[in-house]
Amino acid sequence: MLEKVLPHAMLKAKPNLESRIRKLKMEWATVYDLLNGKDNSSFGWDEHRQMVVAKDAIHKEAGQCRHRSFPYYDQLTSI
Repeated sequence: MLEKVLPHAMLKAKPNLESRIRKLKMEWATVYDLLNGKDNSSFGWDEHRQMVVAKDAIHKEAGQCRHRSFPYYDQLTSI
């Protein structure tokens, strides 16, 4: 299907989907570790905005997740 829509793009659907799945797993693991790991007292979850809330940006992981929404966190956690 991707080849029909973008015939000269030389994109393959399977590698792109696998890459996206790996990235999604990595992002989920980071958010999960922030919320459920050791020393997580400065992190919380904003249910309305679907994002990590941090009291301060001491942890380097918080920098990449602090202002990004993660709308599928609950669904991926239940899997």
